[in-house]
Amino acid sequence: MVVRPRLPGILASQSFTFREGLAAGATLSRLRAKDLQCPSRGIRVPYDAPQTLVERVRPYVHLGQDVCISHVTAALIHGMPLPWFAEDIKTLHLTRQPGMSTPRRKGATGHSMLLSGSEIMTIHGVPVTTPARTFLDLASVLDLDDLVAVADFLICAHNRHFEARKRAIVPEAKLRDYIGEKFHLPGLGRAREAMGLMRVGADSPPETKLRLLLRSAGLPEFVPNHTIYGEPGEYDAYPDLACEKYKVCGEYEGAIHQTTRKQLYDRTRDERAAARGWLQVKVYGADFARGQKHVAAMFAQALAQHGWRPG
Repeated sequence: MVVRPRLPGILASQSFTFREGLAAGATLSRLRAKDLQCPSRGIRVPYDAPQTLVERVRPYVHLGQDVCISHVTAALIHGMPLPWFAEDIKTLHLTRQPGMSTPRRKGATGHSMLLSGSEIMTIHGVPVTTPARTFLDLASVLDLDDLVAVADFLICAHNRHFEARKRAIVPEAKLRDYIGEKFHLPGLGRAREAMGLMRVGADSPPETKLRLLLRSAGLPEFVPNHTIYGEPGEYDAYPDLACEKYKVCGEYEGAIHQTTRKQLYDRTRDERAAARGWLQVKVYGADFARGQKHVAAMFAQALAQHGWRPG
């Protein structure tokens, strides 16, 4: 059995550069040992080291002059919802300004983009494109519905009695102004189209996609962040989606609704909505699996009960 000396300091628990290893006191033979991965030239990673994505990408930035993290990698760092759910995206996205060599490194995709200082922020010492710039870069990668879900995530804000106030990562007006000032960039047309479809208040991608589904089916518009007000002394109700004109609201029942506490809240919410004359439609994952026409028909039936007629 091979007994290796412990790596000095924090090197045992995170990615580091070869030079950092030597500077910390590790020997050449220790840095070449088989218990260390070498994902790219000059980088070492202890096997099974639990680390965040920021910790993982840090050595790539330190080894490259004027490199920042961008695109999908930046989106994951910012917590943006992507249509794939792998927590460990193998390919990292690195960007340099035009006029410099495009980053070329094993395990990384290099980009050359003109970025202003206001489009780059620092997270734990790592330069990353801002949420607004990352949204714009995703516009050339994602389809429209997925891009709208990202926009909804960024501008989401609400203030409800049962939870802490949520502030937008990027306020709606600021995101609109930012995109409005751009010209001749990849994905810009799709980004502007997403601006017309985003709405403040959606708490999850399924809620966004449900709203877009109902819109594409030609139903009256359902909006997030709607308040069904109660009488003085009563709590208000906050459905996921609501059509005020016909008093029909929708709820997407995801995994979070399976907890006992959430189910108790949902029941009182449902009772409050019904008592105020609203008809509620609950949508589950199984409903989505049956197709868009099935889901749209559920809402069309509820709308018809409250006086809506197609056309």
